Formats: sequence, C-alpha cells, structure tokens
Amino acid sequence: MSRAAFLLALSFAMLPVTAWAQAAPKPGAMKTFGDWTVGCDNANRCMMLSLAPEDAFAPPPTTLLIVREAGGDIGFRVTVEPEDGRARGLAVDGKRLAAGTVEYDGAPAAAIVGAMANGRALQVLNAAGKPESTLSLKGASAALRYIDAHQGRVGTITAAVAKGSVPASRVPPAPALPVVSALTPAGVAAKPTAAQVAAMRKAADCDLEGFAGDSSPEVHALGGGATLVLLPCSAGAYNLTAAAFVLQGGKVAPARADVPTGFGDGTTTKGPAMLVNAGFETGVVTSYAKGRGIGDCGFWQSFVWDGTRLRLTEKAQMSECRGNTGLATTWRATVRRR
Repeated sequence: MSRAAFLLALSFAMLPVTAWAQAAPKPGAMKTFGDWTVGCDNANRCMMLSLAPEDAFAPPPTTLLIVREAGGDIGFRVTVEPEDGRARGLAVDGKRLAAGTVEYDGAPAAAIVGAMANGRALQVLNAAGKPESTLSLKGASAALRYIDAHQGRVGTITAAVAKGSVPASRVPPAPALPVVSALTPAGVAAKPTAAQVAAMRKAADCDLEGFAGDSSPEVHALGGGATLVLLPCSAGAYNLTAAAFVLQGGKVAPARADVPTGFGDGTTTKGPAMLVNAGFETGVVTSYAKGRGIGDCGFWQSFVWDGTRLRLTEKAQMSECRGNTGLATTWRATVRRR
C-alpha cells in the first residue's frame, strides 16, 4: 500500500461514528411466494410469514412466523401468532410434528421447516390436538429456498431446501449493523406560538377537513435545546399523519428524515417528515402506516434525532393485505447516545 493510500485509509478509520452513519439506509424488499412472504434486513436476518390464500373470505385465527438469523449453523425459530399463552401444536399434511408451546427452535423447528418444504398444508392444533386453523404451504419451499440464497447457505449442510455437503463454517457471518449517533433527550419541550403553528401547517400543506380530534401540536424535548413538534396534518379512517418540525432558539424548521416517510417509499425526504400514527418514547420517534383497518399490511419505522435530522433505526413492513398482522423487519441500526 502506498503512503497516500495508507493515509487515506487511516483518515477514514479515524472518522467519528456519525460520519459512518450518513449513507442513506436501504431497507430490504419484501418477496412473496404463493401464500408466504419473506423480508430480510441489512444483517441478513430473514422473517417468513404465512398469508391467507388470495381467494380466502376471512383471515385464519392463527398465523405462523419463521425467523432465521444469518451465519453459521444457526437454526430456525417458529412462532405461532398470536402469542396468547395457549398451548398449540403443529402438523403438516396431518402428521403431528410438535406440541405444547407456541414457539419452537432447535430440532423441533428444523423438523417443522423440513416438513413444510415438501408439504401441502400446515395445521395449527389446539391443546386437545384438534386443528384450529389450516395454513396453505403453497410457495413455502420457494420462500425457504430464497432465504437459503439470501444468507449464502445454498449447497451447505445448513440449507433448508438447497442442501449440499459444504460445512456450516462456509456460511457468511451476519454483516455488522450500522451505528447511528443520537442525542440523549433532555431539557423541557418548548411550545410553538399560534403564528408558528399556522406557518407550519401552511408549509406542510395540511388538510384536516373532517378531523374531529384535537389538532394541537405534540411537543417533545430532543436534547441540545431542540424540541420536536408533531403537528396533526391529515386524517383518514385509521391513520393520522403528523408533520414533524424542530423548534430551537425560537425558530421553527422542518424535521427531515434520512428516508421517505408517510405512506410510501416514493415520497420525498426534502420536506418535513410525515409520520403516521406517530409516537415518541425515550427519544425514539415511531411511525406506523396501516394499509387497512385490521392492520394486516403497512409499515412501521423508528427514528432518533442526531442533532440534524431523524435517522432511521428500524423498519418493519408487510406488503400483502392477506390476514397476517405481523411485520417483517427489513432494516436495523445500533443507536449510540451522546
């Protein structure tokens, strides 16, 4: 390595944590295979969720979530939803595979997944061993094969479908999560004036026609003398969108996010972040846009304030409105407070 190249590499190594976190996050995409959908995040953790058949009249009372972390010989975790504490068993094509709990890992999970790859239907059993609901296994094998490929397991002994003789040690490890440096919430939240509220509402092009709730802004101290202002901006049957602003030193500015917010990935990041059904707790700002009232599709985001903008720390989503209220995580970051 030349001296110039060495010095350049050293300069990157000495950059502060915030410099490494500036690249725009790129959440993973959801992939649907028949009656199953899969989401994998930036650490290659994959989540596979059952869907009701497209011609189903009603969603099943129980659904299935299958999770596999990246790396080595890590196995599957199978969870029956909802996790209401009731003992349930699982069977594939009438053959009982597991019983007595709502979550399986290790050998029982491996047996369940192995049977699913070649089965036609999965039965969720009640405590008496009787079917409580039946889940189609159409597309399950393809979904598992997709996870094999995404995690670099194809041809290894760890693959669920694309099995081979390559040892588990050849499976790539999970990539490191990005680090976001964020302010620790402190201080007392300031309150915007009526004139500032009017100006914010105009800047965000808000329309609250037909909204019968309280349209007063919600304020939260972000630290560093900054206040997050969540201004109700538009409302629907089950979604309330708030425009995010920052009030600091008596002046108001849009609170921008590093990814699109609102109702779709095609929205811009130039204006104030549009947060749906927004929440704020211990310095974490959340947005949950529901695709329809029963909550079986939509996406959830969480952000922290780094002193300049809202940084995405997690995204989870469900792109199919087919009876499963679970969400697959497609982005994660580690937060370091300062």
